[in-house]
Amino acid sequence: MAHVLIVDDDRNTREAMAALVEAEGFTTTAAGTLRDAHIQLTRQHPDVVLIDLHLPDGEGLELIKAMDARRPTEIIVITGNATLDSAIAGLRADAADYLVKPVNVERLRAILSRVAKACDAKGLNGHARELPRAGFFGHLLGRSPSMLALYDQIARVAPTDATVLLIGESGTGKELVAQTLHDMSRRPRQPFMAVNCGAISPNLIESEMFGHERGSFTGAERQHRGYFERANGGTLFLDEITEMPVDLQVKLLRVLETGSFMRIGTDREVESDVRVIAATNRDPEAAVAAGRFRADLYHRLNVFPIRMPPLRDREGDLQRLAERFLAELNTQHGTAKAFAPGGLARLAEHHWPGNVRELRNWVQRAWIMGDALIDADHSQRFTIAPVVVAAESVVEIPLGMSLADAEKQLILAALEQCGGVRKYTAEQLGISLKTLYNRLEAYGLQPHGGVLPALAGGDAMSATGPD
Repeated sequence: MAHVLIVDDDRNTREAMAALVEAEGFTTTAAGTLRDAHIQLTRQHPDVVLIDLHLPDGEGLELIKAMDARRPTEIIVITGNATLDSAIAGLRADAADYLVKPVNVERLRAILSRVAKACDAKGLNGHARELPRAGFFGHLLGRSPSMLALYDQIARVAPTDATVLLIGESGTGKELVAQTLHDMSRRPRQPFMAVNCGAISPNLIESEMFGHERGSFTGAERQHRGYFERANGGTLFLDEITEMPVDLQVKLLRVLETGSFMRIGTDREVESDVRVIAATNRDPEAAVAAGRFRADLYHRLNVFPIRMPPLRDREGDLQRLAERFLAELNTQHGTAKAFAPGGLARLAEHHWPGNVRELRNWVQRAWIMGDALIDADHSQRFTIAPVVVAAESVVEIPLGMSLADAEKQLILAALEQCGGVRKYTAEQLGISLKTLYNRLEAYGLQPHGGVLPALAGGDAMSATGPD
């Protein structure tokens, strides 16, 4: 049975956490000072340490540095102030995760569940397989300088109600950052709702955002509460914000400025206290220049911009992430596979345009194809060569054509150029696959049986399924 050491100077906090931890199937001991914690370490080595940063006789970091690195322990830092620079220092000192007082019970349970699985994974097929000790910060993993800088930004802005705009490539973990911001905010027990603005049909997005009254339009058989109403008191994450229809951006701006909105079919205002976190994988200023994103909304959302580091700029994190993903697969499936010595060295040569999402997929393919020792070549058996797109392709947009028609023409031309393969079409256009699907559905070109209907002036094209 896994053992947890709880170090906190508040007796009520120690007792409450001990009760919760024991209910999850762990044994516990507690200490109120650094001195008592050192004594407990000599008596029994813990699998997990929950430690407050500030103790009566010193800093919790002192205990972390004194622990035996040869005996892996999951160290969870706890603090009452999310903006402290010492929280970042805790991660550098090998803390695996970070909790803010009052401790979110569900997050603590999730951490304990992860540790329990790691302990169960020990001894599989005669091997002691530890989940790698890596730098967790909320829902994020990494210790590279770029990630530590990101953690610092998150820790400083999370306790405020400032609107945050996350800017970064697809697959860099923008939703994980949004979830971490929510968990470290003053609203952690309130709703967190994520909305992909590019994945909702343009005909339904206003209703989904703000709701509607019964009978307000055909098919509205009951009152519907939108995301802003359901997220009241909590956080609303608006992903792919630049894909939101321009006319709806005006209404979103009003909600951000007034804190109120109206459901479709009524003139009664509804108040909503929602913290908004938005994200985009486009250059927002380029989207403004192209007329896809309102300048006033951009400036309203851009209170605290955070740029997500791509995987290729996260020095040292690639191997750490790959090991973590493999450990999770081993735990889920009861296997004990490992990367061969030097098996991950070749990964640094790849550009990783899909970032962490692409790496996770690579590890899963390698795990499926590999034996006890996985070589970097295993996953390549299922690597699909990208479609080669001609560099000299021109789409002519006549003066006076509406923005919607111009967008349609561009999408169809890109689709034809990419041989009908939707994944590469989306990559060429810089949009998500879901957004492309929605556009094709609006154009009446949603595939049936894996084949796109013939485009004007062209033959039907084969297409791969969504990834």
